[in-house]
Amino acid sequence: MHTTISGPVAPEAATSRPDTGDATSPQPPALSDDLLRRMDRPGPRYTSYPTADRFVEAYTADHYRQALAQRASGAIGAAGGPLSLYVHVPFCESVCYYCACNKIVTKDHGRASAYIDALAREIELVTDLLGRGQSVTQLHFGGGTPTFLDDGELDRLMGILRRHFTIEPRGEYSIEIDPRTVTRARLKHLADLGFNRLSYGVQDFDADVQKAVHRVQPYEQVEALMNDARDLGFQSINVDLIYGLPRQTPESYARTIGQVASLRPDRIAMYGYAHLPQRFKPQRRIVSEELPTGAQRIGMLSQAISGFIAHGYQYIGMDHFALPEDSLAQAKRQGRLHRNFQGYSTQADCDLIALGVSAIGRVGASYSQNAKTLDEYYDALQRNELPIVRGLSLTRDDLVRRAVIMAIMCHGRLSYESVSLAHLIDVRSYFGAELEAIEGLAEDGLVTLDGDGFELTALGWYFVRSVAMVFDKHLRADLSRERFSRVI
Repeated sequence: MHTTISGPVAPEAATSRPDTGDATSPQPPALSDDLLRRMDRPGPRYTSYPTADRFVEAYTADHYRQALAQRASGAIGAAGGPLSLYVHVPFCESVCYYCACNKIVTKDHGRASAYIDALAREIELVTDLLGRGQSVTQLHFGGGTPTFLDDGELDRLMGILRRHFTIEPRGEYSIEIDPRTVTRARLKHLADLGFNRLSYGVQDFDADVQKAVHRVQPYEQVEALMNDARDLGFQSINVDLIYGLPRQTPESYARTIGQVASLRPDRIAMYGYAHLPQRFKPQRRIVSEELPTGAQRIGMLSQAISGFIAHGYQYIGMDHFALPEDSLAQAKRQGRLHRNFQGYSTQADCDLIALGVSAIGRVGASYSQNAKTLDEYYDALQRNELPIVRGLSLTRDDLVRRAVIMAIMCHGRLSYESVSLAHLIDVRSYFGAELEAIEGLAEDGLVTLDGDGFELTALGWYFVRSVAMVFDKHLRADLSRERFSRVI
């Protein structure tokens, strides 16, 4: 028995021309129930390698201080090169049942002032080591709900950042938006502060699904805000979607796809819902019997890819789409696509300074994460200590495997010669067991092999995480993967 994936075209074809939804577009083969069953398993999203679950408490604030000082001296990282900043704002006024983010649900807006005080102290500690005035070309406010902060608090926070960093005039400055929390006037204020990119959390427009996940926001509300953002001159607008939510069906999700396409966002990020109620308490309010099946999920993914491509979007990979003129699509065409803790990005090899509770950053060959609770975060800063609680210093093997996994995730191809030359190894001997597994995936139709490597097929892009997992050394010894979302 087979489940037919209808409609989507090969992502590599989609990146060469914007309109590939015609009948002549290459079609992936039928997906057998056996393949679906074997591939429907938990796996990392690979916003980093090694993944964050591999961070250790042995990596301390001392290690992070050393990494910052080494970057400042030019010993590691891109000294003198631009930085990316991430600021985590954890507060939300109400809980969305699907959410797995680090957040604090409260209607007490008075808590924001103390949090900004703490952020200011963390920024001082970081820039004392890094040096003030470092060039920043990417800034992202995430959460939680960053627009929990009022206009005055956003003014204050942006002022602190500008005093400590050089926010370059032509950078990418984005903020996540809960459409229920903003008006046209608030959007204008964000534009005045220098934000030029917005990301609207939509997830699904179906009223029944919205009720099931406790996030009701009509299409008309989002449509009005999209129009306002364009009028105000925002350079890029992203819409976040989730498939696999309770009460979703392929039919209802097809309607949402059409509605989102009609809004014409510049980018679309579409994530598969990870139901992990044992880890995330809000998800316990979701009725598991109302979740779609694996076959329904793959159907939603299929129709989303074919639907968005038919509307002129390019498939960036795994969970991202973009209009051809968007910088993300340009980066994909030019081989400059990168993946970081926020997903696909245009800035490769850029050190990421992460600020705020639970925030994860990268400096040189190391990852670090801040304290996950406010009490722990505040306590460290009151002692004038960086709030790092865990992280990882990457080994040579980690760096090699990261390069391989990111090549698969971002470009859908691995060149043995390129990796061999960059890391002074012989790929065929270094990854002997892994390449045998890749041959098995070729038999399944997920990759095609050639003399210098392999490339994902159209079908393989559905399971790009599974292909990348072959090279994940840590997973091979891991008996429990339920910490991750499912591949489908």
